[in-house]
Amino acid sequence: MRRTLTTAAVAAALLVPAGPLPGAEAGAAAPAAAGRWSAREAQSFWTPERMAAAVPLPSATPAPSAPSDLPASAPSDLPSPAPSDLPAPAPSDLPSPAPSVLPASAPPPAPASASPSPVRLAAAPAPGIGQDFAGIPVVGRMFVVKGGSGYFCTASVVSSPGRDLVLSAAHCLLGTDARQVAFVPLYTRARPQPYGMFPVLRDKAGRSRVWIDPRYRSRGPNRAATLDVAFARVGPDARGRRVEDVVGGNRLVTGSGYAHARVSLIGYPSSAARPRLCVNRTTKFTSGDARIPGSFLRIDCTGYPGGTSGGPFLTRYDARTRTGDVVGIIGGWKLGGDRPDTSYSSYFGADVRTLYAKAAASAKAG
Repeated sequence: MRRTLTTAAVAAALLVPAGPLPGAEAGAAAPAAAGRWSAREAQSFWTPERMAAAVPLPSATPAPSAPSDLPASAPSDLPSPAPSDLPAPAPSDLPSPAPSVLPASAPPPAPASASPSPVRLAAAPAPGIGQDFAGIPVVGRMFVVKGGSGYFCTASVVSSPGRDLVLSAAHCLLGTDARQVAFVPLYTRARPQPYGMFPVLRDKAGRSRVWIDPRYRSRGPNRAATLDVAFARVGPDARGRRVEDVVGGNRLVTGSGYAHARVSLIGYPSSAARPRLCVNRTTKFTSGDARIPGSFLRIDCTGYPGGTSGGPFLTRYDARTRTGDVVGIIGGWKLGGDRPDTSYSSYFGADVRTLYAKAAASAKAG
């Protein structure tokens, strides 16, 4: 749900509206029974045909919704983070004195169902030039039903005590009408479920277990663009495996500044059959638009239109574990950018750290 504020982008979105899900009557997208949404139910609903027909979220900016569907959890059982070995940027760029890596744990194991050979991110032709690539297991598509139609954003796994958290943009999962939500690692059209499907869990009232800062809900995506971050808790796949045990998890880094010399940007553009990769540096961008206040990470990378929202900004990628440090996600300013060749991210500072703590604590709270 990005690149939506230009006339051309709005016109394109209107030319290809999201219709009813294929192979189903309008009523087929109704939510499952409250508290129920298993991997087998998700796989039955999200067939390869439905996943292929899903489109990026529509261009209209969502209205703020009441914070009543924000799951309540306490951060007290989050393990204490250890200081990162990332070089500290200029103090003026930091809301906190030093970056932190969450959680403080050893690197995740190699994915259980994957080839033991390392996966290296191919070098782009030049910095800032995007290219389609085979993808990495820790990044995939997040599928969601809104208003009876199927949509997707990009999402990635973050390491957590419960080994079951997925990170995406808040605007992708905002609203009480978000239903049938499921994460598919390394989705491609040729191999729709190479690592299975992981349903976003529901509470007893049938609401998805998604954590979004309540200020983002109350102020809306423009006034609270600096808070465009969401964590979702996913259940096991059809074989009973936790997502991080299958594909590993990126390390969430907060307080590391805006300027990074080398960032790998990964996202799923529009109707592309495969994900997209670009490598470039990031800089600090401070909005001059009073309607969208704040400072954001900015990266110039070609070819990131709708669908890439939620895609991770990765540093220190490890080819052995196929994971990296996630320092941002596509979103924030103008929902991630108003041009497909420049992307933005909300800053990962104290607010994101607090939100992660609430989501991570839910694993023990049940």
